Amino acid sequence: MDAIITAQQWASVSDGERPPTLLDVRYRPGGPPGLPQYEAGHLPGAVYVDLESALAAPAGPKGRHPLPDDAVFGAAMRRAGVRFDHPVVVYDDGLGWAAARAWWMLRWAGHPDVRVLDGGLAAWTASGGRLTPEVPPVTEGDFVPAPGALPLLDADGAAELARRGLLLDARAGERYRGEVEPLDAVAGHIPGAVSAPTTDNVTADGCFLPAGELAARFAGLGASDGVEVGVYCGSGVSAAHEVLALAIAGIPASLYVGSWSEWSSDPARPVATGPQPG
Repeated sequence: MDAIITAQQWASVSDGERPPTLLDVRYRPGGPPGLPQYEAGHLPGAVYVDLESALAAPAGPKGRHPLPDDAVFGAAMRRAGVRFDHPVVVYDDGLGWAAARAWWMLRWAGHPDVRVLDGGLAAWTASGGRLTPEVPPVTEGDFVPAPGALPLLDADGAAELARRGLLLDARAGERYRGEVEPLDAVAGHIPGAVSAPTTDNVTADGCFLPAGELAARFAGLGASDGVEVGVYCGSGVSAAHEVLALAIAGIPASLYVGSWSEWSSDPARPVATGPQPG
């Protein structure tokens, strides 16, 4: 099953008799909610989903974007019209991180058919697609989460994977190296993790690189046959985008949702700095 859909493909399937459920998951780290932007103009038929309240629990010891309660997530998806037996497409208006978090959450919770609009809202408008302020009517969905369909790491699992397999750090290189840390209390990376910025998975227009190029990129980072792969970032959002990129490349990967925001909050956990895994 494909994990992404192009703007041209969406234009075709959205004209069908029963198009996929379309979710608008706009989000800016530290920025205002995406709802006002959604209300000003969105893809026809899209329903807004708030990342902070629907795709994450409140920040705490488990990180800045820990997993939401299953009941909370399921209720939000049903309100948005998500059905288990009907495909879902998600998009945002940024780097694709929020859309990837929604993709990962739904897939992890057992939905069998979820795709991300490649390039998001920008790709849609660049292809000639229109936007509308009209909020569509929504029929209540029936999706009930059944967690565990995708692999998940906790802090101890991430530490172990960094030793026995390949743990990728999806943050910017300067955060990995410990040169800056704009969000968390401690700068650096999980010992043994390899720097793999999410931004290197996409072209200048925000669309994913071709599958073959992504596969070559990850192979160069150590993702060879038989090597178990995991990903973390700051708080489990951009790392979901990297898991998506790995899926496009045909490489299964685990997500450490707590990520650096959880890891660095525990002073007992070791921290590495510099350009090497440590």
